[in-house]
Amino acid sequence: MLLVGIATVPAHAEDFRAQQWHLDAMGAEEIWQLSTGKGVTVAVIDSGVDKNNPDLRGRVLEGKDFASPTESGNQFTDYSGHGTGMAGLIAGTGARDGGQGAFGLAPGAKILPVRIPGLEGGDASMDQGSENFNRFVPQAIRYAADSGAKVINVSLGNAKGSQALNDAVKHALDKGALVFASVGNTGDKGNRLEYPGATPGVVGVGASDNKGQHVPTSQHGDQVDIVAPGKDTVHACGGGTGVCKSTGTSDATALASAAAALLWSKHPDWTNNQVLKVMLNTVAKPLGGEKRSDFIGYGAIRPLRTLKTPGDPGPADVRPIDDLTEVATATPSAPATTAPADPGPVETTTVAPAPAPQAAAEEDGNTGLWIGLGIGAAVLLGVGVAVPVLRSRRS
Repeated sequence: MLLVGIATVPAHAEDFRAQQWHLDAMGAEEIWQLSTGKGVTVAVIDSGVDKNNPDLRGRVLEGKDFASPTESGNQFTDYSGHGTGMAGLIAGTGARDGGQGAFGLAPGAKILPVRIPGLEGGDASMDQGSENFNRFVPQAIRYAADSGAKVINVSLGNAKGSQALNDAVKHALDKGALVFASVGNTGDKGNRLEYPGATPGVVGVGASDNKGQHVPTSQHGDQVDIVAPGKDTVHACGGGTGVCKSTGTSDATALASAAAALLWSKHPDWTNNQVLKVMLNTVAKPLGGEKRSDFIGYGAIRPLRTLKTPGDPGPADVRPIDDLTEVATATPSAPATTAPADPGPVETTTVAPAPAPQAAAEEDGNTGLWIGLGIGAAVLLGVGVAVPVLRSRRS
């Protein structure tokens, strides 16, 4: 099993919010005037969530532990730091040091921690990964859906899917939830298909950088539905100072989950189909307005636009991605014929530098692009178009 970008290293800075380029890019300050995710529960199926992290206090619910006795502690004991990082990206409050901490995109959402075993090996593939994955992840998804989580975040990847996983995802959808999962970080080395990112019914999430471009390590193929910021994201995490910087599709998945929570909080009467449809209707598409790309799926999330101009959410009972009748296999995605425009870094987690006078995106002259993704005035990306029913091309 793979976790993306979990080798957490303490970040060193006084004002962590100043380093969170991804929040500036998506227009977080304006977003929070419209929605904070309040009233929505996001399940984080991972290595545990530290409820005592200063930026997560008061946001973490009871949850469940599937990892004992393999791992010591309980669902609030994060044995790798990864689960706390995902929770921080989703619902961090920035309360550390009098408001100088790291914020999540949906700071008003609640986190349901669901701890599973077998994730202690960092970003390395483990021999016991498949066994643990096929046994515990389906149970965790069912538990999350039955516990009222509207959004289920699975920033994990495994080379083999299973019927139990397919059935669990279908159960979650029938319960009215959305399942977001990372597509994986071997895009530049094998690009193997991973689950549940490639599981029918799951929204597969890839990573983009501060220029709005595909991160080369982010896997590509039919399993990619959307992309979100996933490079050098600063967030609350487990261990050390409790704040880290990381790169990977795990991070992108957490931000996509948070974006869904924001929208659902503002429109609590919408179904999972309607929330997903509006997210897809408002994505930033590649230049030329292609319907879909194996690198960025249908496009990059634009949470501010979903809140300000959501458009028609469509029928409550029509899924906007028609993938439930398709069968996903363990066959790796075929290499794309066109390489990404801009080479990016391998997945990493590093020490966050002290805040600079300008954000990294501004230094590269690309602030307008990412702000465009949030506000709707993109320079290199076209506007989103209505998506009646999109066809997933998963192999």
